[in-house]
Formats: sequence, structure tokens, C-alpha cells
Amino acid sequence: MVTELGNETEVFLELDKLCSSVGYAHVIAYFCFKSNIVSFEETVKPEDFLKLYSDERLSHTEISTLIGLMMKNDVDLTLPKPEEMQRLIECTDSVLRKLHNYMTEPMFKEISKSINILKDTNAFKNATTMREPIFYGSDSAYSFQYLDFSIQKYSKDNGWIKKEKGFYIEEAKEIIECIDRLQREKLSISVQSFEDRPIVNKTVLPAFIFTAEEIAKHTCLSKDTIISVLEAFTMTYGKCNQRFNAINDYNEINAKPLIKIENRGYLLFQAYSICEALYESPYYWFLSDKDYINTAMENRGVFTEQFSKERLETVFEKSRVYSNIIIGESRSKALGEIDVLVIFANRAIILQAKSKKLTIEARKGNDEKLKEDFKMSIQDSYDQALLCSCLIMDDKNKLFDINDNAINIKRDFKEIYIFCVVSDHYPALCLQTHSFLSYEKSKIIMPPYVMDVFILDVLAEMLDSPIYFLSYINRRAQYYEKIIAESELTILSYHLSNNLWLNDKYSQMYLEDDFCTDLDTSMLVRRRGYPGNDIPDGILTSRNNSILGKLIRDIERYENPGSIDLGFFLLKLGKYSIEKMNESISMITNRAKDDGNHHDFTLLFDDITTGLTIHSNRILLDTAKDNLLRHCEIKKYSQKAKKWFGICLDPNSRSPRVGIALDYNWEWSTDMDDAVLSLSTGLRVKCISDNKEISDKVGRNDPCPCGSGIKYKKCCLNRNDCNRNL
Repeated sequence: MVTELGNETEVFLELDKLCSSVGYAHVIAYFCFKSNIVSFEETVKPEDFLKLYSDERLSHTEISTLIGLMMKNDVDLTLPKPEEMQRLIECTDSVLRKLHNYMTEPMFKEISKSINILKDTNAFKNATTMREPIFYGSDSAYSFQYLDFSIQKYSKDNGWIKKEKGFYIEEAKEIIECIDRLQREKLSISVQSFEDRPIVNKTVLPAFIFTAEEIAKHTCLSKDTIISVLEAFTMTYGKCNQRFNAINDYNEINAKPLIKIENRGYLLFQAYSICEALYESPYYWFLSDKDYINTAMENRGVFTEQFSKERLETVFEKSRVYSNIIIGESRSKALGEIDVLVIFANRAIILQAKSKKLTIEARKGNDEKLKEDFKMSIQDSYDQALLCSCLIMDDKNKLFDINDNAINIKRDFKEIYIFCVVSDHYPALCLQTHSFLSYEKSKIIMPPYVMDVFILDVLAEMLDSPIYFLSYINRRAQYYEKIIAESELTILSYHLSNNLWLNDKYSQMYLEDDFCTDLDTSMLVRRRGYPGNDIPDGILTSRNNSILGKLIRDIERYENPGSIDLGFFLLKLGKYSIEKMNESISMITNRAKDDGNHHDFTLLFDDITTGLTIHSNRILLDTAKDNLLRHCEIKKYSQKAKKWFGICLDPNSRSPRVGIALDYNWEWSTDMDDAVLSLSTGLRVKCISDNKEISDKVGRNDPCPCGSGIKYKKCCLNRNDCNRNL
């Protein structure tokens, strides 16, 4: 082990020496352009973001490491000769790869050990193996989230910031956005001019340099305010950052990403870094003021709760979202406290918010500190939510809001979802949760959903209706132990494009980060107005403008347990099922509208655990309900299914007139056997597969698609009204 650390130390020293080279800033500028800049033509597309997930790209943390090491020395901005520039680039890339290999070595040793003993063990069970994903893990947030959320996060601290730093947080955001625009414009000009310049002068470094005067021309802010903001995030030019002597040491460039260059202005290599610094750094400013720190910490906790509440209110109506709920005889006799509570039909979300950061010691590989940080930020949050989940199911325990008013809700919960939310970037959060979280399994209390405020924001943005939102977190909870990814954003993006579903025969699925490109595109279009698609191609586009999409929106308005279950069922349908269902609904409603008669069809699935029957008619509502119920009971029995849904649609509007949800185990019955035999063989039945594409072609000896159970050649082969043509 000593040898491993020694090797890593030697490689880090080699990297330190490289970063002190004359003109190394130009090398860093090259890596920033190669790794961070996304270009597009008329519209931004998912494929434009693929480079951000390439193995050839340096991560933000790697580039910050290069900048931090460069700042330990006197910086010389002389442009290296082309051959020297190329040597420095290749050497840097080589040394960084060696450094990465040393950090992954403990992980691979754990994997090899588990293979040798033929036992499935967690390779990330300690801080030594966790160092790699903590350092190289994907970013938690989009840069614009850091900027936008900073306003709300520090709104209560604005007076202190103005007094101590000379600006308001809104002014800092405006200046950073201006810097970002200036850099993008300069980078575009630099690239276009490369063809007309000698190779010895080819560098993009000037594009990363700006002046306070340039910002003043593009904003209405005073120069004093601009200087105050810039100085708050600026490292002194020259030898500094002397505590940065190992890969996981404190790197001052993360808190102060601006570099002041004498007579030339300011240098910013990564716009992302200053966005993150605006969101993170004020916390450390407050620590220096002993008289204010307690107020600042209280404001910080309030932000996480308030933000979470407001985002959930965009999905569920305000009347369904509560905050600061006490469970007990009264607020003074509390048994538990819920930060945010959502009630929708017979589903509940219990959200607990924390503001604990991952410490430097934990990042360095201190096992005790890593697990202590996780306990204080995630485990304690989960334990508190679990206690409240148990308490809330007992009618004897009363609920009180912040004003001590009693809250009356139904307690017949089918599922309770636990959200553990942290306010800051928590490196490798998804992986740490899989490795360290202890949780209990229950029929009602689902496995926890651990996230930061940035994930919650994207969830509420993309899944902005109760059924879509609850359907996803239902499946995320079901697959809690089966799906592994570096970021929850990756899993969500996969779901939006592919409808998250995992066959029981698979024990685990790992998702690569590049699944996130669709989500990256849509968020940039939505939040920053870039030209492109604001909805990823997938479950939203296939349903939103379809008959099925309208049906889901209609049943969502009922907000009853049956409608939730039916919504979950409909949202699980695959592409083939959706197409056939849209066609069939269109067919039977048109026929019912034209001839005034009753028409119906039934959907069956390969696993025969669930089915759906849809009627369309204008008969009296009570009669329509009785007919639908009886039909569903017979079909459920005939298929020996556990669940069966039924909907009766109005022929004109295609809106639900009545709905049925049956959920009970199959039992043999003589009466039901007779009912099945008396069922007309002409009943229209649609047999489809939810989980795989199947051909419309039916063989002569295949079961007839009408559902009669007879071979196709002896049933509907020569009939024009076969159910395949519904």
C-alpha cells in the first residue's frame, strides 16, 4: 500500500513539474477547448454533446488540477513553439492517465478478489476505492442551475454579502453570465481566424481573457460593483495555492477560478467553475464571520426545504404539498418532523433535506470520515424519513403544519416514497448510496430516492404531471438495487428516451453517462433558449400528442387509487403497444359514434399478469359500469391474471366515462368457468406484447388473435372481421 501511494505521489509531482512549464496556460486552454466547448450549427442536437462523455475528454476536476498546479509557480504566458506545445499536451495526457490508473487500482483489486472467491462483493465499500469516482465522477448540475439557484439560496443573505463583499448576488450572476457570453463570442472568432494565422500563433488562450471594461460595456452595473464581484472570485497572480500537494488536497482554484493577469485583465479557463463557485463559495465566506454563521446555516437549511417544496408544487398542486409537518399529539409533543410532504390519491412522498458537504478528508480516502459524512448527510435523512413514514401510517398520530393547524388526510397508503435531498454537489452520490446506505424493505414504504436539488429540479421540469412523475419514481424505487449509474441524470435521461424497464431475468444494469445527451439538449433548450428540441424523443413525444396521451391526462384528473394504478400501467406500454392501442381506440370510438352500438377490445400481455379492456358506448352510466365490471371480471378470470383494468370511453370525446381497477389473486370458481364459456367468441381481443416487438403476421397454427384459444386456421383465418383488423 505504501508503494501505491508513493507511485501516485511521484506521478503527481511529475504533473506538478509539467504545469510549471513556460507557456503552460496555452496547454490548459487547449484542453478546455477540446473538453468543454460544444459547437452546433442551426440547432443543438444530442450528438453535439457526445464529446463531453468521451474517454478522450478531461473532466472539470482534472482541468482544475492542472490550473491549480500551474498557479503554484510564477506563470509565464509566452506561447510555446509548436513542437513544445505538442510535447506538453502529450505528456500531460500521459501523466493524467497514469494518475487515473493509480486511483482505479484499489477498485480493480477488490473486483479481482471477489472473482477469486466467487462471491459478489461491493468494490466501492471503502474510501480508498471510492476516491476514483469521487474525483472523476460526473458533474451534479448544469452551469445554469448553479447560477439560477444561487439567487434563491442566498436571498436571505444578500444584506451580508452586499455589506462584506460589495455586491448583491443578482449582480454577481449577471456578471458571470456576461463573462460566459464574451468567452463564447471570442472562442467563435478565434476558431474562425485559425486558417489565416501562422501555426506558431495558434492558441485559444486570448478567448479566455477579459477585462472589467468589457463587462461594463455589456451591463448597466458600475465598475466598482464589477471589480468587487471579480475580486471575490480571483486568485492572486503568481505563486499561490501552496497547500495543493496531492490530488485530493484543497485546491483554491475551485473557490476562486479567476486569475488576475497584470495589465491584461482576468483569465477564466472554465466558465462552469465560476458558476459553481457562486453557488458554493459564499458558505465559506460566512464561516469567517462568527456573529453571522448561525444565521447563515439556518438560511441554508430553509433554502433546501423551500426549494424542494416549490419544485414539487410545479408537479402537484399546492394544496397537495405541505412543509414542516409535525407528527404527534401537537408541535410541542412531536414524534417526528417531515420537511416536505406530498399526498396524491393513495401515494405519499416524504422528503427530508440536508445541507452537509463531503469533507476534504473524506475525499482523500479517510474511510471513517467518508462514512461519517454519508451518515450525517444521507443515512440520518433516510432514518428520519423512515420513522415519519411509519408514524404517518398510524391514524392515531396527528399531523400539524407550521402554524399548528391540524392536517387531515387519508392514511390508506399503497406506497410511500422517501426522498433524501442534499443542497450541494455531493460527489459520487449515486454510487455512495448503493455502497453505504442501510434501508428497510416494506410492502408500502419503498426504497429511498437519494438526490440533490439539481436532480429534483430536472425531474420536476421533465416529468411535470403527477402520473408521469409518480410512475418514474415508482420504477426507480423498484429497480433501486438493479440499476447503477454515476448520476441520477443518466437514469432519468434513459427513461425519457427508452421507458425505464428491466426484465426479471437481469440482475443488474449499468448505464453509461452518454445516455444523458438527450436530456442535456432539452434542458439547454428549455432553460437557456437554444434552438432545438425541448423534449427528448421517447416516452413524452410518443404519448403527448396521441390518443393514449390524452387518455392519461384525463384519468389523472380523477386522482383516485384506481386511476394511479391505471396510469402506471399505461405508461409502461412499449412502442408497439402504444401504436396498437391508439389504432384500436380510434377504431372502436369511430364505430360507436357511427352506428351508436357498443364496441370494445382487450389488450393481453405475454406475462398474463395484467390486462386492459376498453369499451366505447353511450348507454346509461350505471349500466355501462356494470357491463364493464362484469366483462373485466370474466377476462381477468379467463387469463388467470392478478390485475385487470377497464375503461369506458365516450365515442365523441374519447374521454373516460367510467373506470375499473381489479387487483386480487386468481381463484378457481365454477360460476366463473360457466361465465367464460358463455362469453361470445366474437369478443374483440387484441393480443400484443409489451416488452418486445412482434410481427403482425399470424401463422395458420398460431393461437387466433381474437382470443378464442382456437388455432387461427380454424377460427378467423377467412373472416373479414377478425380482431387483428380492429
